[in-house]
Amino acid sequence: MVMPIWRPDNARAEATQIAQLARMQGFDGAAAVHDLWEWSVDDIEGFWRFIFKDGVVATMPDTLEVLRYRERMPGALWFPGCELNFAENLLRRRDATPAIVFRGEDGTRRELSWGELVDRVAALAASLKADGVGQGDRVAGYLPNAPEAVIGMLATASLGAVWSSCSPDFGISGVLDRFGQIEPKVLLTVDGYHYSGKRLDIRAKLEAIAGALPSLRRTVVYPFLEASPDLAGIPNAVAFADYSTSPAPPLTFTRVPFDHPLYVLYSSGTTGKPKAIVHGVGGTLLQHLKEHKLHTDIRPGDRLFYFTTCGWMMWNWLVSGLASEATLVLFDGSPFHPTPDILFDIAAEEGLDVLGTSAKYIDALRKAGREPAKTHDLTKLRAVLSTGSPLVAESFEWVYGNIKSDLQLASISGGTDIVSCFVLGNPAGPVYPGEIQMRGLGMAVEIWDERGAPVRGEKGELVCTKPFPCMPVSFWNDPDGSRYRKSYFDRFPGIWCHGDYAEITEHDGIIIHGRSDAVLNPGGVRIGTAEIYRQVEQIEEVQESICVGQDWDGDVRVVLFVRLEEGVTLDQALEDRIKRQIRENCTPRHVPARIVQVDDIPRTRSGKITELAVRDVIHGRQVSNTEALANPTALDLYRDLPELAS
Repeated sequence: MVMPIWRPDNARAEATQIAQLARMQGFDGAAAVHDLWEWSVDDIEGFWRFIFKDGVVATMPDTLEVLRYRERMPGALWFPGCELNFAENLLRRRDATPAIVFRGEDGTRRELSWGELVDRVAALAASLKADGVGQGDRVAGYLPNAPEAVIGMLATASLGAVWSSCSPDFGISGVLDRFGQIEPKVLLTVDGYHYSGKRLDIRAKLEAIAGALPSLRRTVVYPFLEASPDLAGIPNAVAFADYSTSPAPPLTFTRVPFDHPLYVLYSSGTTGKPKAIVHGVGGTLLQHLKEHKLHTDIRPGDRLFYFTTCGWMMWNWLVSGLASEATLVLFDGSPFHPTPDILFDIAAEEGLDVLGTSAKYIDALRKAGREPAKTHDLTKLRAVLSTGSPLVAESFEWVYGNIKSDLQLASISGGTDIVSCFVLGNPAGPVYPGEIQMRGLGMAVEIWDERGAPVRGEKGELVCTKPFPCMPVSFWNDPDGSRYRKSYFDRFPGIWCHGDYAEITEHDGIIIHGRSDAVLNPGGVRIGTAEIYRQVEQIEEVQESICVGQDWDGDVRVVLFVRLEEGVTLDQALEDRIKRQIRENCTPRHVPARIVQVDDIPRTRSGKITELAVRDVIHGRQVSNTEALANPTALDLYRDLPELAS
């Protein structure tokens, strides 16, 4: 029987906000949080009414209706008649305590108080309004993870306008594939950024991007590399110092309906033009309040950090921490420059309470032999969050042995589709190696087999059987909703099918075994790629791997590509060790028919490996949108490989 690797002491568990809510609902004892989850999905109106009334500033009708058309999915209508403003809910404070701390790779440190943040949002909002930006208009951010991005989003939201962002490492086509769909009126950007010790000027890209977006009235450029950058070649460009209204007028807020668009986020787009996913004001706010307060136990004054860029939905998740009155700690740059310890330098120096990162970063630290517990004062750190890919059991053990023995390690999983999580942490409960702690409150998550029957202890499709507020409002330019329905409701009509291959454990935890569309099927047996990665990446010589199915002789065979440590070559002995590790800890069916050494593994700009793109390449199919990849040239390594010809 698997034992927990960590459990909060009774005093800590009972003091958490999730335990307090459980007691309020009459639940106590070891199963209190599970009972709370059961209540939250049995009485979804009661649960979401509590979240709304406990934490949302809004104009409400005389009679508060939580959910209309609950039998429709999609089509349910949440909090009809309510009006609210996202920025108003994030900017309730006006005092001199820190709202944002920014750390740049080049050593820059800036701090903004709540009062200063409000003033800067007010100044930018006035300028955007003067440029004709109003309710429903789009403002785009092509920005690093810096205060300017947060200010831009808040100013946009204060006007009832719609925010969309991506990071400045995106190429011209990648930006136009995204922003070209939504026709922004204003582009907020920078002259360049820092990454891995380099100064990267993007003004040439800005010239091409601004020239190809006829909807743009203005391109506003913040000086990030130079004090006064030359903007002459960029159409309708203006330096931020000449744009922002000063002195700032009082900040006002346009309240909009609950499901009014707030964000446009984008799918990775490796199989075509990225889907432009529209998220609503109210659903995003409610879901993030729930996840921050109940699942992460964030409180006023806590210091919240997530390593992310503005092109990943974790940036949107992070920024909502302001609604819980947390101080956001932002970092822009490489997490490995100048050393792999930079995130823990920030954790120690800024006194982080919650540090979020990716499973791949944790695995890289483990393989590099880092020991932050011995080199950094992490006294304040109480939680580490991990997402982007499944966190394997060995990484759980490494965190508790080498970062801190007494903290909540919360693997979380959801995605851009819901700008949040389906499964995530429980600060009042135990942590089991390799497992996500619980299903999200108010999220009727089940695992279904291929016939559509719920299963436990077996692998299947992660589904959500009841409406939830953070379902996308729509896809952009999808007037009849057909693309939206096809994306989530084709497999099981009326049921959200997320595309994750997962299982519910005996502890009511969750294990994600990979994406359903990347599941391997040799001999008709379904295998999640994460099961193979967990074993392969325990091999010391293997830095990382990617596994796909190759059509072969009327069936599918498993092909494993490995990127090895510098100077290591895949020989027969190493190949035998890899196969033995997989066979002994999985099944013979999991053992790859071919193992191939490669120098790089293609990944999206949010750091996720791209199994589908590799599968297309080895079958001679074109990858339709390589701009979605952070390292598109890596795909060339997988073309016409002799190892796959026999």
